[in-house]
Amino acid sequence: MESHQLVAVAGRLAASEISAEEFLRLAAQATGQTKRASVDLDRAGRCGFPEVIYGAGKSPETIVQIAKQLLDRDQPVLATRVKPAKACEIVKALPEAIYNEVGRTLRIDAGKTREPVGHVAVITAGTSDLPVAEEACDTLGWMGVRTTNVQDVGVAGPHRLPERLAEFAEADAIVVVAGMEGALPSVVGGYVPCPIFAVPTSVGYGASLGGLSALLTMLNSCASNVAVVNIDAGFKAGYLAGLVTTRRQS
Repeated sequence: MESHQLVAVAGRLAASEISAEEFLRLAAQATGQTKRASVDLDRAGRCGFPEVIYGAGKSPETIVQIAKQLLDRDQPVLATRVKPAKACEIVKALPEAIYNEVGRTLRIDAGKTREPVGHVAVITAGTSDLPVAEEACDTLGWMGVRTTNVQDVGVAGPHRLPERLAEFAEADAIVVVAGMEGALPSVVGGYVPCPIFAVPTSVGYGASLGGLSALLTMLNSCASNVAVVNIDAGFKAGYLAGLVTTRRQS
């Protein structure tokens, strides 16, 4: 239905030719909100975990539709990059949803509550990196993995990291989130025997180039156990660390 048709439907409502319910149904058709998303409901069987909803660019109605399809199959829901205003609309439709405003993630558990497995540490260089770290933490929680948060231990205060070594020394995998010069993953890598998934963030001044400087530093890490994901990609790092951990438990 084109926009001029939407105007015509509104005219029919004003003329009392249709009910308010009928108007809402036709208006939803006009804006494409009733189109059913093509959800990969078999992904959990193939890949171990269900499809994740990338919230940016999707309407609240579309996210709700996808979430309901997943929940109908007893699959837990994770939506990333969901802004607060959009989250409010989703929570109205799905009251069981839990929204993390810092990480911009929205989760809905399905079925019985599971005991967390394994151990992944999520380490941040500074508090400005917390949105990306929270996205990683919520991804791991959705995967059923136990997490430890180690915050604000960047290289500007080098004494802080070894003071907290006991919290992550036995982790199955580690996510390290850092902006600025992005040196922290290499330092962490020198302390532990597990895989490290480094996330460069877009935190920093002009020459950080929106995270590109941190990305290049991490790609050139001399620590053999460091692998790098895209800028601000907390979900990707969390997911990879979760895969390593859950497969280790099986």
